Amino acid sequence: MFDKILIANRGEIACRIIQTAQRLGVSTVAVYADADAGAKHVALADEAVHIGGSAPHDSYLRGDVLIAAAKATGATAIHPGYGFLSENPGFVDAVERAGLVFIGPSAQAIRAMGLKDAAKRLMEAAGVPVVPGYLGESQDSAHLAAEAEKITYPLLIKAVAGGGGKGMRKVTHPKDFADALISARNEAMGAFGNDAVLLEKYVEKPRHIEVQIFGDGVDAVHLFERDCSLQRRHQKVIEEAPAPDMPPAMRLAMGDAAVRAARAIGYKGAGTVEFIADASAGLHPDRFWFMEMNTRLQVEHPVTEAITGVDLVEWQLRVASGEALPLRQDDLHINGHAFEARLYAEDVPAGFLPATGRLDHLAFPANVRIDSGVRSGDSISPWYDPMIAKIIVHGPTRAVALAQLSRALAQTQVAGTVTNLAFLGVLARNPRFCQGDVDTGLIERDLAALTHIPESSLARRALAVLVAANVPMVAQAGFSLWAPLRRRVLLAHQGDIITAVVEIFSPDRAQVTLGTKTLTATRGEKGWQVEGASFVPVTVVAGKVFVFAPEGQFAFTTVDPLARVFVGEAAGNAALASMPGLVKALFVGPGQPVLAGDRLAVLEAMKMEHSLTAARDGIVAEVLVQVGDQVEAGAALIVLEQEV
Repeated sequence: MFDKILIANRGEIACRIIQTAQRLGVSTVAVYADADAGAKHVALADEAVHIGGSAPHDSYLRGDVLIAAAKATGATAIHPGYGFLSENPGFVDAVERAGLVFIGPSAQAIRAMGLKDAAKRLMEAAGVPVVPGYLGESQDSAHLAAEAEKITYPLLIKAVAGGGGKGMRKVTHPKDFADALISARNEAMGAFGNDAVLLEKYVEKPRHIEVQIFGDGVDAVHLFERDCSLQRRHQKVIEEAPAPDMPPAMRLAMGDAAVRAARAIGYKGAGTVEFIADASAGLHPDRFWFMEMNTRLQVEHPVTEAITGVDLVEWQLRVASGEALPLRQDDLHINGHAFEARLYAEDVPAGFLPATGRLDHLAFPANVRIDSGVRSGDSISPWYDPMIAKIIVHGPTRAVALAQLSRALAQTQVAGTVTNLAFLGVLARNPRFCQGDVDTGLIERDLAALTHIPESSLARRALAVLVAANVPMVAQAGFSLWAPLRRRVLLAHQGDIITAVVEIFSPDRAQVTLGTKTLTATRGEKGWQVEGASFVPVTVVAGKVFVFAPEGQFAFTTVDPLARVFVGEAAGNAALASMPGLVKALFVGPGQPVLAGDRLAVLEAMKMEHSLTAARDGIVAEVLVQVGDQVEAGAALIVLEQEV
């Protein structure tokens, strides 16, 4: 076993590797870019080395710097994690030339599986079933169109290099082939510097099922399958193991095919053989085909670990240090069912756009495996993948594990940045998913329901008002003997200003009036409960109240009522920011007359634009902001002259 290894990666996978290495008594060296100076993986490692600027090409993609850091710290091996240089054969060669061990497959194996067309020809020769299509060398447009006619439509045009859905186009009719080919080639060239494509028959109800394999360079085993069919934009969202409704004969056939693939290239280390299965008439042993092989540890490896009891990182370290496979095929068995949900900082309603921000509050439920590279107080950087955590559950059956996943998602708390948490919660309760009726198009078909933004109820709003009112826990001077204390509270929420009145009868009893509705509340050991509803966790961070309800997480921003009155809010004299945001545009200046409803400014918040309009006819007295200013909720942007 190694004495010390360097981990050429960051985030949750670096933390994951560190934990296993240290459990085995192996010292660890972390590397970090400028943006990661205070990162979790740096704190966990025994040593840490700064390797450059925040951009990946200035740090995590600099193989020479990584190798130099390993040699300088006395590390004898490098673990690449996944992403970055993990599947770069040139980096493997450089590591070995430096006298170090690369914890992963050989450069030759990586090269063999690096291009989809060459890999499929190799798999055909090894007896692995491949999707009907065209893998030839000719890239002539007319020749490709003719091959497409032979395959029959619908079909896929796919870049031979890279992945992640880039350079991929579905073509349903022959008339669309030429334009789709141009588009796929352009995207492939931009992403991978290679515009070569292959053609594949499109599977009507595809299931993305992959098999975890492990080799020692001499022999290989499989650790069963994972179903990764729940995808958006060709990116996995929730993975599970084993695949639901998998017939034993198909499991055997798919596992054997994956092992043949590994043996064909003398594979060493952890890898994944990805298959596409036609589920239009259920799963069958003769209806699955090879797609590609990932020559590294996969993001979703924890579900395989959960059902097999195997620590795949431990196996990586042991085999890379010279041991044979720790277990044979007959020693491996499936125990129960596991799910993994990927929690991201992303704006789901805006099309799953990556988001940034500070994690003001981050909490996960107990008794659930959480793989994460961030903590409360950390920031999601624009430089890297915006994953916050992987939430992993394991139960005796699929139904139990799925119930655990739904509960774990409901109990997860994130404040400070937008996330896909609500989307994951709805997806985990999707009827088709719960029944195991999954395919790669499920999310797209149900997208409207899955991305619906839940609205906060009056009870949730009242709870936020009570917390914002900061009612003291014990009676203090100022409580009236004859009438309740009244307090006016203003909150910005979902584009609106909530005006509420709180009547405080005692430290543990109050009423909240919202419009024409009055709700009663009592306070117990855990906190406020509105109208007798069960307790819901609430936290206050940086002037915001976050309510973590089962149906969704809601953010409320406190607004200073004095500031609003000062600028003449009651008389309609000011245009106020309804939420924190960026002043995108101004349409008026001092002295300019306006009519009620005229657009005064545009505020950009949460990647959406909100128009601010004049509440009445009048003349602009002051413009208090400039384009590009960042403003808080309730801030006055434009003030009209007082009416005479």
